[in-house]
Amino acid sequence: MLDFRKSLHYPLEVMLTFVRWYVAYPLSLRHVEEMMQERGVFVDHTTVHRWAIKILPVLAAVFRRRKRPVGLSWRMDETYIKVSGQWKYLYRAVDRAGDAVDFLLTAKRDMSAARRFLERAIKRVTRPMLGFKSFWSARITIAGIETMHMIRKGQLDCPGGQPASAANQFYSLAA
Repeated sequence: MLDFRKSLHYPLEVMLTFVRWYVAYPLSLRHVEEMMQERGVFVDHTTVHRWAIKILPVLAAVFRRRKRPVGLSWRMDETYIKVSGQWKYLYRAVDRAGDAVDFLLTAKRDMSAARRFLERAIKRVTRPMLGFKSFWSARITIAGIETMHMIRKGQLDCPGGQPASAANQFYSLAA
């Protein structure tokens, strides 16, 4: 699926590991850089950010095509995050079983206040990332985080019916 493999300096598997750790766990880019240096892979944190911006939209698009159907009854939750020092609003539609239907990051508030638990949950993941510098990169990164959450909740249709680990399901999106 990822067609830019010919121009890669690092193997795609290494790049996917960096990006998955960044969106799957509450880590900053510098944390990911340090973790990989301990494993003998030396890459600057800005390179990891470029990889995330390049890879995550492709993986999110593949995930949407392979996503399991959700329930008919759902609700909308709202929270906010800072992007370039300004508050932006993150909306998530969740079905009765707690599966994410979809999400939207907008610059202006146009829904009622989100439930308190959701606000804390989203901020817990994004706080270690030291904030977002642009709306564009925030939208892409949050799409990756939400994709990883949906994978963990079992919302990805696995070929052959046998569920794989969350990491292997994430990597399968690049195949």
